[in-house]
Amino acid sequence: MNQRTRIKICGLTREADVVAAVEAGADAIGFVMYAKSPRYVSPMRAAELARLLPPFVMPVGLFVNASEAELAEGLAALPNMLLQFHGDESPEACNRPGRPYLRAARVTADFDLLNYAQQYSAAQAILLDAHVDGYGGGGKVFDWSLIPRNVRSPVVLSGGLHAGNVLTGITQLRPWAVDVSSGVESEAKGLKCATLMRQFCTAVRQADALLAEADVNQPD
Repeated sequence: MNQRTRIKICGLTREADVVAAVEAGADAIGFVMYAKSPRYVSPMRAAELARLLPPFVMPVGLFVNASEAELAEGLAALPNMLLQFHGDESPEACNRPGRPYLRAARVTADFDLLNYAQQYSAAQAILLDAHVDGYGGGGKVFDWSLIPRNVRSPVVLSGGLHAGNVLTGITQLRPWAVDVSSGVESEAKGLKCATLMRQFCTAVRQADALLAEADVNQPD
C-alpha cells in the first residue's frame, strides 16, 4: 500500500527560509537547539520562526545530549514541537519528557536497526543518518543496503539527501519520511535555498508517484 512520504527540512534559521520551505511542500521544519551546531537557534528564536508555520506543519526541535533544563526551556518556548534526540540519549532519557519524539541513529556496517528500534520502541520514528564525527550535519550518505525491510517502526531517511538522490532513496527503502538539511543549502550552513527546497520536494512527490504506479501494476 503506497503512502505519501513526509518531508522534513531541518536547520532553518531565517524567516524567509521557513516561508519558502512551507511553500515548497515541507510537512515539518527542524530547529537545531544544539549550541555547537552552525545551524543553532535559541528556543526563543525557534519560537519566533515557528510562528510562521501554518496548521499541520510540525515544528521539530533537535537536541543533542541536552540537560533536563535545556529540554524544559525548549518545550516552554515551543510546547507543540516534536522532539528529536540526536546524541547519546538512552531510552529512559528520551522517554522522560513524556513527549512524542524521533530518535536519530548513526548507521554503521554493524548497526542493528531491529534491535535499536526495539530499544527505542516509544519513538514515533527512527531517523537514520550517516555516522560522522560529532553529531549529525555531515551531509554524508550511508549505505542504504544496510537497512532491513522488516522494521516495524517508521523510518526517516536522512544523511546527504538532495534532489538528485532522494528519489532513489525513497523507491529503495520506502521510508515514512525524509529529512534534508545541507542538500538544500547553497550559501552556508543554516541558509536554505528556495529553489533547492522546491526541487527536493518535487523529487519526493515524483518518487511517490513511481511507487504508486508500481503498486498498481503489481500482480495480485
